[in-house]
Amino acid sequence: MTENTDIHRLLDEAFAGVAMTPDAQDLKEEVRANLMARAAELESAGRTPAQAARQAIAELGDVRDLLDEDTDAAPRARSDYAALQQRHHVKPKAGFVVRAVVWSLMFVVAATVAILIATGVLPLPVQLTIGLMGVASTGLAYLVGDSLSQETTTNHPMPLNRAAGYFLATLIGTYGLGIGVLVALAALPLWCIVFAAVGVIGAIILFAFLFASQTNRHKAWVRQAQHDASRVRNRFEEEPETAARFGIYSAVIWLVTFAVIVVLVFTVGWWWAPLAFVGGFAAMMLLLARMLFAPDKKA
Repeated sequence: MTENTDIHRLLDEAFAGVAMTPDAQDLKEEVRANLMARAAELESAGRTPAQAARQAIAELGDVRDLLDEDTDAAPRARSDYAALQQRHHVKPKAGFVVRAVVWSLMFVVAATVAILIATGVLPLPVQLTIGLMGVASTGLAYLVGDSLSQETTTNHPMPLNRAAGYFLATLIGTYGLGIGVLVALAALPLWCIVFAAVGVIGAIILFAFLFASQTNRHKAWVRQAQHDASRVRNRFEEEPETAARFGIYSAVIWLVTFAVIVVLVFTVGWWWAPLAFVGGFAAMMLLLARMLFAPDKKA
């Protein structure tokens, strides 16, 4: 698939009027990568490149909001993330809720009846278990595929062709496992395990392909929150004077350490030298911890 050049133009327009500080430039490049991935997903779902680019930009929202969030002094706390979830909350559609209940009941009832027949609790023909396992597998597969194709608070809806892939993988995998259970319960002859193996192996291969080719479905606010949460404050970058003091103190520690090593070697013996080295290293670690994690003087 060729690169969607509309993304670059629309992104430049979205950042028009924004002062391009280093942080803003970093954010722009990160957003660009996310938009390219999202546009590719939309194109695979049938959108034209121009439509995909416009929809991806529209889903992004106002970049100034992202910049405001990006300039927060500390990573987001759990309560901040909960507030963002509440702000961007997407209620499940009523139709989907009804379908999910139907698919779930379809799976549970069919699988339960099949097992009861296979174990002899229900006096019904054993051949029914094959069809019932198919019904149960279909119910679970519909539940998975339908769920993935829905928009959620944190994720964009999965394109229908990919959701169909997960539907198929779930169907053949569950059916294969169901046949395996029936064989284990002696409801089906042992040679039927071949069909179970084919279903399970096919599902594993299909799931592996789907997972490997999956792009990021997270919405822009989730990606930004994850980016903020992954940041680690580097005091040495923020306070050059602290970094300078650390360098001076480190030099002093190691000069003293090597001087002590020389004295020990020529007085009491070389076997005492490692002790001085360990002492110098310990002092270095304490200094590093003290200077990196000291109380913020700007607070």
